[in-house]
Amino acid sequence: MVTGTREALIDAAAQLLDHGGAEAVTLREVGRRAGVSHNAPYKHFRSKEALLASVAARELREHSLGLSGGSPGATLRAAMHDYVAWALTSPARFKLVFGAWSVESPDLAAAAGSAHAVLVDLVAGAQRDGELPAGDAVRLASLVRALAHGAADLAAAGHLAADGKGNADPQHLVDDLLAYLRTVAQAPGTR
Repeated sequence: MVTGTREALIDAAAQLLDHGGAEAVTLREVGRRAGVSHNAPYKHFRSKEALLASVAARELREHSLGLSGGSPGATLRAAMHDYVAWALTSPARFKLVFGAWSVESPDLAAAAGSAHAVLVDLVAGAQRDGELPAGDAVRLASLVRALAHGAADLAAAGHLAADGKGNADPQHLVDDLLAYLRTVAQAPGTR
């Protein structure tokens, strides 16, 4: 089955990525792990980079910020906590998704565009509810994501911890930023 084989190849590549980074992913080893011939991966992916782009696109779709329930601000908070958890529990996949790309992948571009749009929509909803200050929702979404991303990177490298450096974990910093922004949004004369 073509779809089954393609997904099996993506699964195998993701497992190799988890255990050894992008350097550990070869089309030959992906084929072996997926239980197909060494030439089978080439029928689905023109290169290792194309395969990795498919892994990244799947990661973005699986970790889409499309949470529901609660206020937009609460949903944004939960989404950013999930973002940090993804960065810390799957660092190689996270690094792959947000790394530089030398291959064009319409699937990855669509997944990235969709994930970005969901984040911007969450921010815009929180702005409408007065939980975030008014202004450019795209730029504010970038600020929130940048803080979550940077805090996760610092924690992963051992430079940020609730009981150590920084006196906070990434989730605390996300909460702090959102609380500061809520205070600004709700200050007299700002609405």
